[in-house]
Amino acid sequence: MFLIALTGGIASGKSTVARRLAEHGAIVVDADVLARRAVEPGSPALAQIVEAFGPDILDRQGVLNRSKLGKIVFHDTVARDRLNAIVHPAVQRLATEAFARLATEDSGAVVVYDVPLFAEVAHDYSFDMVVVTDAPKHTQMRRLTEIRGLDSVQAAARIDSQSDSAVRRALADIVVDTDGSLADTMSAVDELWFKIQAAKTAAGK
Repeated sequence: MFLIALTGGIASGKSTVARRLAEHGAIVVDADVLARRAVEPGSPALAQIVEAFGPDILDRQGVLNRSKLGKIVFHDTVARDRLNAIVHPAVQRLATEAFARLATEDSGAVVVYDVPLFAEVAHDYSFDMVVVTDAPKHTQMRRLTEIRGLDSVQAAARIDSQSDSAVRRALADIVVDTDGSLADTMSAVDELWFKIQAAKTAAGK
């Protein structure tokens, strides 16, 4: 199995890159999906979140109100660190299980771990390649406000809650610039796929 970490700041085009890689045949494991699974009703992680932030963080069905929690942690570093200390270990366990299952099912698979907080969190597994999507802050702001409907304060808080772009780029084997058109990004991912295949062959995987 050839394991790739795909990361990037919010609204940096990471999901677009992941979808294109999937079209080429990669198997995408989405950390955000795993994070939602990790805090499902009845999970140990959800119980810890309620203990840390109070029962008001749940809706009437006992499901985590992610919007309410987000408003708390995006403006409070201590609260965000407390949440991450609960959620990240649970997500890593689920990711490790997924990787092991995929390696058994297809030892030659290209697996892409779509993980927003790669730079912020230590990982228990090694990656064959780290790919970072990158766009200037003004582009991220525009996408968050015009496409996702956030106001400028919310958008800035979400961007600033993540590692600086330079930190992510320093970890990258390959950087995909997503500041251009969608067609430009797709072409860059198509080129990336050839590089992945070459690296996979060189690694004997």
